[in-house]
Amino acid sequence: MKGNFKGYPILLLVASLVAGNLYCKASWNALCSTSSVSVTEFSSPTPDSIGTTLKEVEVVSRLETKEVTAVMPLQIMTSAEIEKLGISDMADAVRRFSGVNIRDYGGLGGVKTVSVRNMGASHTAVSYDGAPVDNIEGGQVDIGRFSLNNLSRLSLAVGQDNDLLQCARLYSSAAVLGITTRQPDFKNGKNFSIETKIKAGSWGYVSPYLKWSQKITDKIIFSLDGDYTHSDGNYPFTIENGVETEKAHRSNSKIDNWHAEANLIIPFSSRHKLDLKGYFYQSKRGVPGAVTLYNPVSTETLWGRDAFVQMKYRGTLSNKWKIQFIGKYANGWSRERETGTQYAGGLWQAEYTQNEYFLSGAASYRPTDRLSFGLAQDVMFNKLSYTKKDCPFPSRVASYTSLTAKFRGDRYELTANLNGVATSESVKTGKAPDSFKCLNPSVGATWQPIEDVEWNLRAMYKKTDRLPTFNDLYYDRLGIRTLRPERADEYNVGTTWLSGSLGILDYCSITADGYYNYVNDKIVAMPSTHNWRMMNYGKVRMYGIDLNAFLSFGVGNDIHINLSGAYSWQKTCDITDKGASNYKAQLPYSPQHSGNCSITFSSRWIEAGYSLVGVGKCYYMVQNTASNILDGYVDQSISIGREFKFRQCGLTVRAEVLNLGNAQYEVIKYYPMPGRSFRASVLLNL
Repeated sequence: MKGNFKGYPILLLVASLVAGNLYCKASWNALCSTSSVSVTEFSSPTPDSIGTTLKEVEVVSRLETKEVTAVMPLQIMTSAEIEKLGISDMADAVRRFSGVNIRDYGGLGGVKTVSVRNMGASHTAVSYDGAPVDNIEGGQVDIGRFSLNNLSRLSLAVGQDNDLLQCARLYSSAAVLGITTRQPDFKNGKNFSIETKIKAGSWGYVSPYLKWSQKITDKIIFSLDGDYTHSDGNYPFTIENGVETEKAHRSNSKIDNWHAEANLIIPFSSRHKLDLKGYFYQSKRGVPGAVTLYNPVSTETLWGRDAFVQMKYRGTLSNKWKIQFIGKYANGWSRERETGTQYAGGLWQAEYTQNEYFLSGAASYRPTDRLSFGLAQDVMFNKLSYTKKDCPFPSRVASYTSLTAKFRGDRYELTANLNGVATSESVKTGKAPDSFKCLNPSVGATWQPIEDVEWNLRAMYKKTDRLPTFNDLYYDRLGIRTLRPERADEYNVGTTWLSGSLGILDYCSITADGYYNYVNDKIVAMPSTHNWRMMNYGKVRMYGIDLNAFLSFGVGNDIHINLSGAYSWQKTCDITDKGASNYKAQLPYSPQHSGNCSITFSSRWIEAGYSLVGVGKCYYMVQNTASNILDGYVDQSISIGREFKFRQCGLTVRAEVLNLGNAQYEVIKYYPMPGRSFRASVLLNL
């Protein structure tokens, strides 16, 4: 199904079809009162009319109303939705959000980064259970290393989330991808739970998973989970070069990943809670290179290790005051090795080590029911070393300060934020870059024009600075220590509507946002006399539309159907030089049209899901010519599963078909993506 996907089918679908996933009917009053509810209804123990006793009924529903009532655009996806749709990895899940571009170099071993509204991956912050995840070396976080097995919720906020207690570091980014892990779940009065899963599929893919949760006391809970993933990744593909075609298999795509995570949850009381987390990830993967006709060879291997420990404390001091403290230490190590005659001795290798120390304190104060304030202060220290003899051993101390005010009226909400950033750097050799300071504002508003209709208008503006990475500043013969940060301005206007009951529908929501972004002092690699150098050369203008729709309805008492759709139209232009041939040309790898739609079916017998992701054509070079077109594609997936109950145990079996139409496509030129593949999984809960 390769071709130029123009997005119009998704545009038509979206009027009748993403913002979430409902798994049962719930009253409209419950919908309005909370965004996530777990309701337990207890009937009277008296017999009913036929002499039986009514049993306890538990209703659990994900009613993410804040997706459509938020001041700034917010999208949320739950683990249940991800499981039903047969989504295979974190990058596959994130690309279901509107306005997102995923850079994927193919296969499990390929690096996967996320750019929101074409701002660039370095403008997107990633948080893991509330603490930021950074990569000071390259600035782009590889989201492919995060597992879906222990995921509870995935969110994407343009601007920032509404949480007044979030870290100041997250306020300093243009968008935030939030990853929230699952809390332990104990059923039937047990003080422990065990969850084990095995998934296997095409191209030697196998991934076992185990999670153990234990109540140490009535309040203190410990959990440990881990998974391993292996695949040879040698999927078949077809490469074309004019009239010539060649069928081959992807090479150097073998991957072995290990991931483990330990959590200790200590609720001192209903108002005070401490979370301790240890995280470890290690991988060895072949790096699949660019494929050209008759030359698919790649010899690069990458070893990686990422580990961190973090502490998060949240406390409610009174009805007006809440506080949060986060402390984190992270260590990242990687080694690259490549063989070839272009290197002296036929071998090139390098090792990189990153160390990060992070402290954050935040407080929120609500003097009245309508007015609230938030203050957050973060301090971060980063250091990088690598094995080359010219390593300057750079380090950076950064301070982030955020002050937020929020006012809620009867049918409107106003929010304003002031974010300050100050940095200081030092090096062992040469001159360190100058210190940097900035103070950036953001404002937002939402208004409900009609009192009894859940229809809102919203608008926001935000200014951010993207600091140069250590690679930008210090990379051998490429980095420039006088680089300035990229400056970005974001504008958004939109409308949202939702209804808890509309004819046969249990729930329906629609959001539409138009945006304009402007980036100045873009950091790009430019050719110089003898080699390439990083420079502040570039002005980029981005504007577009994001549409999201979701509806849910039931058939009888046992069948529930959810439909969702998202569509994005984006125009991203280089406006640096009016005299250049590429002036106002679409930036490389920036498709104008993209979208997705999905349908999930739930009953007492079976669960099934179908999803489609479509991406339009784009250009892989700065010149927007026919010879530089990268064709669009449509990627379809289907999943089917069933849960079986055995006393106090649960067994879930699931089968998935990925890329159902066997589309042959590329996200990055010369990096072919996998065709049709099959996976099956068995999950056991004890």
